[in-house]
Amino acid sequence: MILIAGPCSIESRDLLFNVAEKLTKYNEDKNIDFYFKSSFDKANRTSINSFRGPGIDEGLKLLDEVKKEFGFKILTDVHESYQPKIVAEVADVLQIPAFLCRQTDLLVASAKTDAVVNIKKGQFLNPTDMRYSVKKVLETRGIKEEGKEVAKNAKVWLTERGSTFGYGNLVVDMRSFLIMSEFAPVIFDATHSVQMPGAVGGSSGGKREFVAPLSRAAAAIGVDGFFFETHSNPDAALCDGPNMLSLEALDKAINDIKKIQDSIK
Repeated sequence: MILIAGPCSIESRDLLFNVAEKLTKYNEDKNIDFYFKSSFDKANRTSINSFRGPGIDEGLKLLDEVKKEFGFKILTDVHESYQPKIVAEVADVLQIPAFLCRQTDLLVASAKTDAVVNIKKGQFLNPTDMRYSVKKVLETRGIKEEGKEVAKNAKVWLTERGSTFGYGNLVVDMRSFLIMSEFAPVIFDATHSVQMPGAVGGSSGGKREFVAPLSRAAAAIGVDGFFFETHSNPDAALCDGPNMLSLEALDKAINDIKKIQDSIK
């Protein structure tokens, strides 16, 4: 399975390397296609005063250090159309944030690189409509056909991260995994799906106790991969702490997923 894991944002070099070292076992697992994730800039934070990260220059430098030190493949977010060309020099996967999943210039610029393009489904969007975001990448890469295998070969993924359900709440519609799997491989972003956007007075809250059970449900349905943000001390994290997993909780969640996958086989 595809596994994407790492801290939400690059808080410091020490944190980045501490988490990376704990995740090496997943990179060494022959049954896992592992990608280390962290963001150099969280450009869509609730408040202008929220921590965003070190920026593109310092952030890519640190991610490149992690890549060389641990042999990881790297996934990170891009927000503006000038960024993909620069970021793809380090990152193996360019992630399109959910709020930007229809942003044509960003999708086209990402498609012009050799990186995998991982498009997060907007919290506001019908999963069926994600086929058009996939088509923007495919057609930029000169591919007119559609379908999961076509997208897989063209290095395009889709990621489910919950849908807006009233104010300050998200729900995961399990049907979306099956719907979107018609268009591309589907990743379940288990940690962002339990966010409570803007629920903590200028920042987002979250219910991390639901990460593991939702992951088990997604494993039973049969998604292609999982996305977990993890931290050595989530309660002290500068970004997305309430929905991130501790490293120990991540280990348990992945162990449970493996058991479910094995039972289905």
